[in-house]
Amino acid sequence: MLTKVFGSAVYGVNARTIVLEVNITDGINFHLVGLPDIAIKESHHRITAALVNNGYKWPGKRITVNMAPADIRKEGASYDLPIALGVLSASSQIQLEKLDQYVIMGELSLDGGLQPIRGALSIAIQSKAEGFKGVILPSENAEEASVVEGLEVYSAQNLKEVCQFLEGKEDALSRVQSSDIQLDHPDLENGINFNDVKGQSNIKRALEIAASGGHNVILIGPPGAGKTMLAKRMPSILPPMNLEEALETTKVHSVATGVKTIKGLLTVRPFRSPHHSISDSALVGGGSIPQPGEISLAHNGILFLDELPEFQRSVLEVLRQPMEDGEVSISRTRMTIEYPSVFMLIASMNPCPCGYFNHPTKECSCAPGAVQRYMGKISGPLLDRIDIHVEVTPVSFEEMNSKSKSEGSNEIKKRVIEARKIQSQRFDAMKGVFCNAQMKTRELRELCQIDEASTELLRMAIDKLNLSGRAYDRILKVARTIADLDGQENIQSSHIAEAIQYRSLDRQDWSS
Repeated sequence: MLTKVFGSAVYGVNARTIVLEVNITDGINFHLVGLPDIAIKESHHRITAALVNNGYKWPGKRITVNMAPADIRKEGASYDLPIALGVLSASSQIQLEKLDQYVIMGELSLDGGLQPIRGALSIAIQSKAEGFKGVILPSENAEEASVVEGLEVYSAQNLKEVCQFLEGKEDALSRVQSSDIQLDHPDLENGINFNDVKGQSNIKRALEIAASGGHNVILIGPPGAGKTMLAKRMPSILPPMNLEEALETTKVHSVATGVKTIKGLLTVRPFRSPHHSISDSALVGGGSIPQPGEISLAHNGILFLDELPEFQRSVLEVLRQPMEDGEVSISRTRMTIEYPSVFMLIASMNPCPCGYFNHPTKECSCAPGAVQRYMGKISGPLLDRIDIHVEVTPVSFEEMNSKSKSEGSNEIKKRVIEARKIQSQRFDAMKGVFCNAQMKTRELRELCQIDEASTELLRMAIDKLNLSGRAYDRILKVARTIADLDGQENIQSSHIAEAIQYRSLDRQDWSS
């Protein structure tokens, strides 16, 4: 007897429906075909134990399971449940009336319990797109999938419950209702707030501009100047994600291994801070079974690289293409997978190995040429892709001892949101552009026109600092953001002047 069960495979951040055809004939053997990996091939033993421990039996006949389409590789143990249901149906142990109405996924324990899977949100989105009535998933994944409206999502604890539900017992599984999605979080988590920062008003101004336009930032200064403290407060002033961003972000985290099970939709922008010992593939993604890396886990959020020169140069260089294109393409023999990687890069570094070059009170102890070698660890092309360069100076005693409260994150965030609203209207008809930092050359020439005074000021800066063409574009983008914060339709010379000062550090002679 032949039975078909519908499952799903996740490739990148998208899912594809898989048809599991189970055929039982005379003979004794078990054949699993359709490019399964080792985990799927081992499912025979898990399914046998789960069936027996729940009062069913493993048919003593020839069982063939085909995973169609057969030309793409299937991975993971999440096919245990649909295979088990197919075996029960094909052997006539149970009559599953609604088997063709649902996409069913879940890893089986030996006692028949269900373990969580990856990619529940992607599976739910694809199931709705293909017209399925609903999905049946392990209880840990059901809330994540329930954010998809118009799809029935059922939470299952074990194999027995699923069998009873498909046989017609409606109350055997609990249906998870989709809840109202709240994307705006006015309360700051963990008490992290910019009003904790004493002084550093110029740095806070630069970070406000960065948050308003989605610009990359590098902070250069001595130890203890507050670089890490400032960077960790950036999420508190970023605008809330819209629904599209929240769905994309959740999909990336849902398919990643090593990330805790997601409860519902991710509504807070991610903040990823990998250690400087990270490898190339861990940062950009990859592996024998491709997984999203840190830059994709930071999608729609922040990637913070502390002590930038301590990262391997090869690791830093792989950042260049994702920063330009907003996605990572990972090629393997049988497939090419793309992961989104639209993120804000915030980097911090000391000006030299000892950390005190150009310090106002402490003397640098580095050997001649050490400063130049240290700065040389960061390539010019990478620096060109960082919009804002800021020198962080130590806070004076008077500022540290001051009892007055500095401006908090909520006040800064309001201005950031207003600037983003202006950009949202500006880029409404432009696909894939949501903030000033994402403008391409065509949009830049159209939307960042400047007057003669600004042109002359920019020409002088380019000639004096010997900036690249990419740096020229970055200055215009930052100036456009400053104008948005000021509520100005046109870029003024004052906006150009402020933007230029955020490009000076990549041309400063640190070895002198």
